[in-house]
Amino acid sequence: RARYESGDHVAVYPANDSSLVNQIGEILGTDLDTIMSLNNLDEESNKKHPFPCPTSYRTALTFYLDITNPPRTNVLYELAQYATDSGEQERLRKMASSAPEGKALYLSWVVEARRNILAILQDMPSLRPPIDHLCELLPRLQARYYSIASSSKVHPNSIHICAVAVEYETKTGRLNKGVATNWLRSKVPKKNGTNSLVPMYVRKSQFRLPFKPSTPVIMIGPGTGIAPFIGFIQERAWLKQQGKEVGDTVLYYGCRHEHEDYLYREELARFQQEGVLSQLNVAFSRDQAEKVYVQHLLKKNKENIWKLVNEGNAHIYVCGDARNMARDVQNTFYEIVAEFGSMSQPQAVDYVKKLMTKGRYSLDVWS
Repeated sequence: RARYESGDHVAVYPANDSSLVNQIGEILGTDLDTIMSLNNLDEESNKKHPFPCPTSYRTALTFYLDITNPPRTNVLYELAQYATDSGEQERLRKMASSAPEGKALYLSWVVEARRNILAILQDMPSLRPPIDHLCELLPRLQARYYSIASSSKVHPNSIHICAVAVEYETKTGRLNKGVATNWLRSKVPKKNGTNSLVPMYVRKSQFRLPFKPSTPVIMIGPGTGIAPFIGFIQERAWLKQQGKEVGDTVLYYGCRHEHEDYLYREELARFQQEGVLSQLNVAFSRDQAEKVYVQHLLKKNKENIWKLVNEGNAHIYVCGDARNMARDVQNTFYEIVAEFGSMSQPQAVDYVKKLMTKGRYSLDVWS
């Protein structure tokens, strides 16, 4: 039984797609079931091996090495020596150099084209490095973190996540898939009742509901940013059932189309009906000519927001895209605070920063 709190993250250790692994084995003419051991030559180092050894090439490429992200320039530099075609060798060295044209080539040919190690080997027929050196050069496959979308009070024996299964076509016409989401998607409990195993652990977070259930909460989470808030709402519903006085629970959610990607639609409607969710504000960005985002709805309800924050001591939570959404939402709060708190812009910024320091404005964002 996994112990977790609403707002925590779950780290999942995924496995690479077996067809990618097999293709790397084929292209390098390797028997992937050969057992090998990579040993660190630096005797002072605490790390004797880059990953658990001895192991097979298949295990290393499946569980330990990142074979789906575009390789970094240092990897290309090391691989260049194995290209027998002088043009390909020169191209690899150029992309690994600090020269402006080399950087531009790396950016367009590797990064923007999303070429992983297999695509590079396929597109450079003379490049056939020894698999040992390749295993030494590739970075470790990292755990993937997901915001937990359930409350342990309601679901003590399970952890729920909300994620997008990533799948897209690259500029070279290849189909790239997200490692963890597609691997998890295949982990369906078998018909005979046996479960699939998912290596994972819980990472504690600072993203926590207020200590007093009567404190109002304002939750802002478009897309899969809604995940932790499902756990929060479940928990507030449970607290209410226990006879606790629960403060206003306000959600601002956003998606592109009401009839396509409105996540948890039924659950949210039920929570609102039961009076657990005091306000449900949903922005559909593409259902009309002008785009409507969560920050537009915040502006529309600015008086109510200010009242909850200023008089109700509400806690604010923002979850989702760090690049644009979190910044736009923060700027909207500056505007609301400046207008209703009769403050200058710098004073409003300071007010919001103080909310953050006090743990009343929390972020769970990713880029």
